[in-house]
Amino acid sequence: MGTADWLRSLCLICLMAGCAACGASGQFQAGRQALLANDPERALAYFLEAAQGDPEYVYRSMLFSEGIWTYVGRTQYATGRLQEARQSLERALALDKDDNLAKLYLGLTVARSGDFSRGLKNIESGMRGLYDWLEYINRSRPFEGYWDPSREIRNAIDNDLAAISGGDYSREQIIPDGEWVGQMMENEIDRARRDERRQFERDFERRRGLSVGVGIGF
Repeated sequence: MGTADWLRSLCLICLMAGCAACGASGQFQAGRQALLANDPERALAYFLEAAQGDPEYVYRSMLFSEGIWTYVGRTQYATGRLQEARQSLERALALDKDDNLAKLYLGLTVARSGDFSRGLKNIESGMRGLYDWLEYINRSRPFEGYWDPSREIRNAIDNDLAAISGGDYSREQIIPDGEWVGQMMENEIDRARRDERRQFERDFERRRGLSVGVGIGF
């Protein structure tokens, strides 16, 4: 194969890879919108297509990241496919051991599958990881408090962790609480993005006002 043919082949491979990644992103976004609309069956179909197109796809927004297999596992969990959910969430953690939502939902899946004590360990680990991440983001960026500004998520997690630590909890309390934390973290991604955009617009208008004032002699 000549140099020109080799370059054409390389360009074709890159183009195909780019198209696959773009397709996975589009399928993922459609799935996430369905998930936020509380339609996990439709979301699952989109997420599975995204995972097939790019098995290592990671959604990143507002400093938060979550792998495609976490989304697949979460929607499998929501639709009662517990065995499949466990496999997907274990795969998510094999790709990223620090995926705290994967830990949380793996714990919920195992707990609902009948092994509550084992599931509780992952629920606790996932909640603690999410709490620590929220604390770190707010502590390291004190002037950009877009994440959990009212501490609603952190306070709820803190209460659950205290109950687990003290042994004062029940299956009927912890599982719904874990599901609530997972949903709130997903909602928080969009809320934090909206708050950041609004702050940017306010800062822009303020700077523009100062520029106009200086320009006309004030």
